Amino acid sequence: MSKRSNPANAAVVIESEQVFELAAEVFRVMSAPMRLKIISHLCDGERNVSYLLSKIETTQPNMSQHLTTLYQAGVLGKRREGVQVYYRIIDERVAALCRAVCTQIAADAHFEPAPVSAIVAPLHR
Repeated sequence: MSKRSNPANAAVVIESEQVFELAAEVFRVMSAPMRLKIISHLCDGERNVSYLLSKIETTQPNMSQHLTTLYQAGVLGKRREGVQVYYRIIDERVAALCRAVCTQIAADAHFEPAPVSAIVAPLHR
């Protein structure tokens, strides 16, 4: 009996493809340095857009575009308080992956360490 005719093998292949597609989507969302900076600054907790703009050198429209991408991907949650919009990490897996990769790259390249809070913030708040 060939592998092609075995329904169980077909299910495994489909599941594997879905895993790779989902992983690729996570990496796509994290592929912009600006988004990694945003995630890093949100590791300490919820922040408003004004705070993020004070910490990350960019324009307000560019910041909004990246925040929208992260929000639509399910990485960030948001809430409005008056005229301010506050963002927080809701997918801790992405934050953990960001910390792990950035920490390893910094260590391998002998960069000055980033603030500890940006890299090793607790996974659960």
